[in-house]
Amino acid sequence: MYIKRDDDGRIELVSREATPDCREYLAADSPELLSFLMEGEGHQGEAHFQASDLAFVRVLEDVIEVLMDKGVISFTDLPEPAQQKVMERQSLRRRLNGLRLMSGADEEEDGVI
Repeated sequence: MYIKRDDDGRIELVSREATPDCREYLAADSPELLSFLMEGEGHQGEAHFQASDLAFVRVLEDVIEVLMDKGVISFTDLPEPAQQKVMERQSLRRRLNGLRLMSGADEEEDGVI
């Protein structure tokens, strides 16, 4: 996710893609970003649930990868739609990591698996 900060350094705008306003990258499971998403007026419960989903998706990706690495499951054991989603996420993650390497941005783990 890409963000724009106000004069006090607080997040004021979020975008899925880099824009002229939103140039700073934050991981989707960043505590700061999740906190900002939870502040939404009138939609606090919904925003909290969506923010939780973003963080949980990363955990599920890592669990699937560990299970495959240990030979507990194989990629072909997954249903076709799940295989497609896993491949899409891996591709997106590789591209994002490649872009961050080029831009010099640091990846923060924040204790996420």
